[in-house]
Amino acid sequence: MDVRLETPRLALRPFAETDAESLFALDNDPEVMRFLNGGRPTGRDAIRARTLPRLLRDYPCLGTRGYWAAEEKSTGTFLGWFEFRPLDDHSPAVVELGYRLNRAAWGKGYATEGARALIDLGFTEFGVERVTADTMAVNTRSRRVMEKAGLSFLRSFHGDWPEAIPGSEHGEVEYELVRADWARRR
Repeated sequence: MDVRLETPRLALRPFAETDAESLFALDNDPEVMRFLNGGRPTGRDAIRARTLPRLLRDYPCLGTRGYWAAEEKSTGTFLGWFEFRPLDDHSPAVVELGYRLNRAAWGKGYATEGARALIDLGFTEFGVERVTADTMAVNTRSRRVMEKAGLSFLRSFHGDWPEAIPGSEHGEVEYELVRADWARRR
């Protein structure tokens, strides 16, 4: 279960209980959380009761967890996390790609680098057939990462937001990459 993935600059590893404080810091940066919950902070109790259990969950159909802690390889600094989890608990065919990195990591290509590495791993070793990702339509940085990672725009939609946040009135977008397109681009 201790799958570790390395890129030229990143080490991606399974989460541990000891990551709680790093997650707390990440989820308490209003800019990091801007397109997720409007920038509201997340309490330590919520990190331990809801966030960490989700990040520690195993997905037997992948043989690993669906969330990966991201560290800068040269320093060991916690940068954030990547999501690469199946939408159906029993099949690796369709996975959701996501990422949440601290502001110090923005604009350095880490999100694209980690996303590409997970996509390649998914198609070569996990039996993935389709990678999907979504974000708010106004989240241009995240959309650019999706495009640079090889995903293509699929559709716009309006999801059910429990509480509207700035920009949610513009809806959301979904991107995808299917195995055949990935193979053609290689």
